[in-house]
Amino acid sequence: SGKTTLTLQVIAAAQREGKTCAFIDAEHALDPIYAKKLGVDIDNLLCSQPDTGEQALEICDALTRSGAIDVIIVDSVAALTPKAEIEGEIGDSHMGLAARMMSQAMRKLAGNLKNANTLLIFINQIRMKIGVMFGNPETTTGGNALKFYASVRLDIRRIGAVKEGDEVVG
Repeated sequence: SGKTTLTLQVIAAAQREGKTCAFIDAEHALDPIYAKKLGVDIDNLLCSQPDTGEQALEICDALTRSGAIDVIIVDSVAALTPKAEIEGEIGDSHMGLAARMMSQAMRKLAGNLKNANTLLIFINQIRMKIGVMFGNPETTTGGNALKFYASVRLDIRRIGAVKEGDEVVG
C-alpha cells in the first residue's frame, strides 16, 4: 500500500537536509536497492534488524537518548514480537503482551523524543476485529498507546495501480 515507500521518502528528504536517520527493520524486509532508488543514502542509514520487540524499542530509546538521530522509522509494529512470545510454545496465550510492551515503551520514549527533537514513525497494519456488528471493524496492532501518543496518524490504502499507457509502474 506504500507505507514503507512513504517512510523511505521521508528518510531521503531528511538525509538531503543533512539529517541522521535510522531504520528499525523488525520485519527483516528492507530492500536496499529499492531504498536507493527512492534516494536513500544507504551507506549513511543506521539500520537494525532486532530479534524481539523489546530489543527494537530499546534501540529506539538508545538512539533517541543519544540526541544524534533526527528520524527513526520502525517497520512495523505488527512485527514487534515480545520476547516471551518468541520463546514460548506455539499456541501459548500471550494476550495483551504486545500492548503492554508498546505502552511501557511509549511512556519512556515520549519525553526523550521531545527533548531530542527526534521524529519517530511507526509503520502499522490494519487488522479486522472479529464479531463486530456495529462500528468500524478495523483496528491496529499494538494496543492503544500508539493512538494516544501519536501526534499524527496517516491511513494509507491502495486505491489502484499507477499506469503509464498499459504498463503498471506503481
